[in-house]
Amino acid sequence: MPSVIVIGGGLAGLSAAAALGGAGFRVQVFEARPFLGGRATSFPLAPSDDASELIDNCQHVLLRCCVNLLDFYRRLRVRDSIRFYREFYFVEPGGRISTLRRGALPAPLHFAGSFLRLRFLEANDKVAIARGLLALRRERTRRGDLDRITMLDWLREKRQTPRAIERFWRQVLVSAINEDIDRMAARHGFQVFWLGFLARAEGYEMGVPAIPLGELYRAELWRAAGDVTLRLRAPVERIDAGGITAGGERHAADYYICALPFERLPALGLAAPAFEHSPITGIHLWFDRPVTDLPHATLLDRTMQWMFNKSEGRYVQLVVSASRALAAKSRAEIVALATGELGEFFPRVREARLERAHVIKELRATFSAAPGTEAMRPPAKTSRRDLFLAGDWTRSGWPATMEGAVRSGYLAAEGVARASGRPARFLLPDIA
Repeated sequence: MPSVIVIGGGLAGLSAAAALGGAGFRVQVFEARPFLGGRATSFPLAPSDDASELIDNCQHVLLRCCVNLLDFYRRLRVRDSIRFYREFYFVEPGGRISTLRRGALPAPLHFAGSFLRLRFLEANDKVAIARGLLALRRERTRRGDLDRITMLDWLREKRQTPRAIERFWRQVLVSAINEDIDRMAARHGFQVFWLGFLARAEGYEMGVPAIPLGELYRAELWRAAGDVTLRLRAPVERIDAGGITAGGERHAADYYICALPFERLPALGLAAPAFEHSPITGIHLWFDRPVTDLPHATLLDRTMQWMFNKSEGRYVQLVVSASRALAAKSRAEIVALATGELGEFFPRVREARLERAHVIKELRATFSAAPGTEAMRPPAKTSRRDLFLAGDWTRSGWPATMEGAVRSGYLAAEGVARASGRPARFLLPDIA
């Protein structure tokens, strides 16, 4: 059987390995760190303690429309570890909650009932949003400038109200794309709303892993993926025509997939696109008592954007996407900001004692999905017939998401399969 070396144990590399392993290839995955998952992983809170609690580097979620990510979980037999929710909770400062859920009408009218009852928007905001969604549905295949303008440009063109922009469009899109709407190419905003909210009634349902992220890729699961060998703590130092160098040793295969972040490519002698990064910050807070009963919530009008209830309302994680404003702040400043804002949404926080806090800044979380960036994203195929690229920054057809990473891995795996004379199809089509 043909052999393949995959460089990088993030979602892109792992999905390529799972696809090729399942198709009969002999695969080795080289990962520099002692755990898998890349930027969607877990690690012990106290690394020196074998019994330490595992925490996610940042809460990662998916939608039902993420069909390739769900397929990857199926390959590792962990799809049942994803818990899906049909409600989105929007919480205003002061604690008022609005719930968005689908009703009995077919798509794209499935949100009509709950949308009309949302209390954080006024009537004129809802009219503007409805008009914008209709325009988005109509223009998504007709306009040729969606990669040249920002999402904010388009929203202003469609006369969206300031409240609709801030509380609806921005609240959804910044978290989905990890970029602000004044920096984000409109094409990505269109894709989120089309696939997640308009195309299918169930496409919006939010999946949250019920186990730590790292447990989704644990070593014993790979027995179901074919002949796949995982090599952890094995950073690759060089890739050239004769193979790779890892830990000072040479390794060779018939084919190679480089699934590293784009900024790592020059160190291996490969060219990298000139992308900018967009950061994500995750704030973990442990209280001495429950502070909320909600499983999750999107938080309006403040720095903190999302809350996830990790354990009985006592351990919550807050997420701030495109978090450039937090980059220079200290841990103490971020924790104080987070607890202060959280208390505005959930009054029980003010009565609780904060027992522990942990802040994780992912300064290089994703590439910035700016206008003009799409043309810079390379395909899986390179000038070498035995070398392919994968990563959420490659031309996957999606922005920098977990779905985009898996799509890139499947595309690279298809390239290897074709080159070996054993063509196979791994990529699943979008839901619409």
